[in-house]
Amino acid sequence: MQKFGKSQPASRLEDVRFLTGHGRYLDDTPPEEALRVYFLRSPMAHATIASIDLEAAKEAPGVHLVLDGEGLREAGVTEGLAAVTVENRDGSKGAAPRRPLLAEGRVRFVGEAVAMVVADTLQEARDAAELIEVDYEDLPVHMALAPGGEPLHEDVPENRAFDWALGDEEGTEKAIAEAAHVVRLSVGDNRIISNPMEPRGAWADMEDGRLHLSFGGQGVWNTKRNGAKIYGMEPEEIRVTIPDVGGGFGTKAPDYPETYLVGQAARMLERPVRWYADRSETMLADNAGRDLEHDLTLAFDEDLKITAYRVETRCNMGAYNSGLNQPIQTVLFSKVLTGVFDIQTAYQHVEGFYTNTTQVDAYRGAGRPEAIYALERVMDRAARELGVDTWELHRRNFIKPDQFPYTSFTGETYDVGEFARLLAKAEEAADRAGFAARKAESEGKGRLRGMGLCYYIEAILGNPTETAKVEFHEDGTVSIYVGTQSNGQGHETAYARFLSDQTGIPVENIRVVQGDSDKVATGGGTGGSRSVTTQNNATLATVGKMVEAFTPYLAEKMGVAPEDVTFDDETFRAPGSNVTPTFVEAAEMARADGRTDLLVHEQTATLPGRSYPNGAHVAEVEVDPETGEVTLERYTVVDDFGNLINPMLAEGQVHGGSVQGIGQALWEHVGYDEDGQLLTGSFMDYAMPRADDVPMIGFTSEPVPSTANVMGMKGCGEAGTVGAMAATANAVADALWQRGVRQADMPFTPSRVWKMLNDAMDTVG
Repeated sequence: MQKFGKSQPASRLEDVRFLTGHGRYLDDTPPEEALRVYFLRSPMAHATIASIDLEAAKEAPGVHLVLDGEGLREAGVTEGLAAVTVENRDGSKGAAPRRPLLAEGRVRFVGEAVAMVVADTLQEARDAAELIEVDYEDLPVHMALAPGGEPLHEDVPENRAFDWALGDEEGTEKAIAEAAHVVRLSVGDNRIISNPMEPRGAWADMEDGRLHLSFGGQGVWNTKRNGAKIYGMEPEEIRVTIPDVGGGFGTKAPDYPETYLVGQAARMLERPVRWYADRSETMLADNAGRDLEHDLTLAFDEDLKITAYRVETRCNMGAYNSGLNQPIQTVLFSKVLTGVFDIQTAYQHVEGFYTNTTQVDAYRGAGRPEAIYALERVMDRAARELGVDTWELHRRNFIKPDQFPYTSFTGETYDVGEFARLLAKAEEAADRAGFAARKAESEGKGRLRGMGLCYYIEAILGNPTETAKVEFHEDGTVSIYVGTQSNGQGHETAYARFLSDQTGIPVENIRVVQGDSDKVATGGGTGGSRSVTTQNNATLATVGKMVEAFTPYLAEKMGVAPEDVTFDDETFRAPGSNVTPTFVEAAEMARADGRTDLLVHEQTATLPGRSYPNGAHVAEVEVDPETGEVTLERYTVVDDFGNLINPMLAEGQVHGGSVQGIGQALWEHVGYDEDGQLLTGSFMDYAMPRADDVPMIGFTSEPVPSTANVMGMKGCGEAGTVGAMAATANAVADALWQRGVRQADMPFTPSRVWKMLNDAMDTVG
């Protein structure tokens, strides 16, 4: 581990391939002769399918297969996507309605797949789909984020997905009733579309009696396991691969019907088939994010220490409760959480928290953007209502360094943290002292200026177990097989350089192998900021196994006892011997001696606990009250990611994640009309952040090494987004507060901000 602490920046190894056009993304990889797939999607938000006529489409030129739900059943595929459930407050299970691969008798959102057409060309498949006659009979559309209305599923009364809670509800109510100060706030967390650069897709082929299914995703093993169940095949009869992936953002982690339908088409036709979504399909049919409404209550004692925190949340689960492995992540907040099935598109990401906690300081709970956004918005409001500086309010409620390890009310144990030190660094880096002068300058131009703070803490891990395999090849190169899946984060660089640091193998000789269920037997995929920490932990264990395996072999070559052989991260050495082989040289020796057992090494390792990245985001905005336009002027981030392998990669992750959160706060928003029709189905209507919308983001690393893993690492993949939403929203709220605006919700588009300002002026007037 001597070299690990160097934490040296290094350019991404994979970028040479990507920037010279040699990336191998999904659409680059199918067999050339693959047939094309097109999905006919529902134009209705809620309707019964009175009849469907496929005959004309089946006779269309170039068509090989047309399937609807009934045809799929006749082909022997009756399984749908698995539902994800949580336990309700009364101990019963949350709703688990069936989600068919193709609609069965009813459609439940605009864009739901009704039929699949396979043809020689995409245009022929599209033309044939237009010949399919579907008679829809309208049903009432449920657009309210509340229970009630026409049930989308017969077995889900009131459209209630679940009614879940965690914490001491009675104790929380008592603490609120007895508090010296109580602050309440309702905030919305708007729906967004992830929009990865590369849309979803899949291709499939039968190879020597096995199904090869390839798709753009975040891990191969769930698809392999679920595919075996859906197709009625043995797992060893299926190979799942993922090539280069152009962005995932969690959207590509869940299951989708199209992947399995493409595989079924290949099975039925015994021909390769391919499907690649266009942008409209991405916006209609991909899992969206957020879409929550929070009612928040924060209670304080006389010293402004938090004594209770309650959140009641209504979350839009979409039309089905399927897709995510963890719809509710019960990390640090416990509260009442009520999920409601809504007609709007498919299942949304709810990675929650939600806690009623009566323990001082426990509010500083780990969570995803939804959690931190809710907490930091009410913290900002509390500071304004209680007449205290928000930075000071945070400091009063921080867990102190001497209180670690700290076990929260809900049983989460933080190992280390120096929150006040990071906040002080952020205050300096953001030049808070100069804000008054900048605000005065803005006022001189007729503009409003605001500063917003968010201090976040996130729990990373998900599956704590990962496997690494290292193989030495005859040409001197080395492969490391990993169980995670890069979606563009720079994993190849991180893994290759870490292995190089630990073994002395030249980084240019190392090849990272991922996304192939035939080559990597197990893995947890990518999500929850888990990848680099869990994968390098497994790599470290594998290197230890390699050293252990080579030591007796080399001791014999050196003429020494095995206990005299040491490895210094570059070479094996022993006193009295001038034989000092590197790992590559040792592998060459072993190959020459026929010791093939020394050429492949594999180890599985499990992290003993979570790590907790944390930090401060500070946003500074300027608002033009005449137009409502919000300009992000300055943005500063100070993070504790523990030890960093590559600061350049970490900074890139922070920049990208922050812009994602800023985009939601200022521009992005999914809109529907009263009939459930998507109004923001293209980039003409859905505003994505652009490079010139965001200033250069200042990033400072203030590491407090984790004690939960030997590397001292903490994940950073989601940290930018976790802090950005609240920091940006609080900055806008700060600017608008001066003009009497007391309710400010994302997104802060010019028209919405202009209306907030004018409504406040009318109220005052």
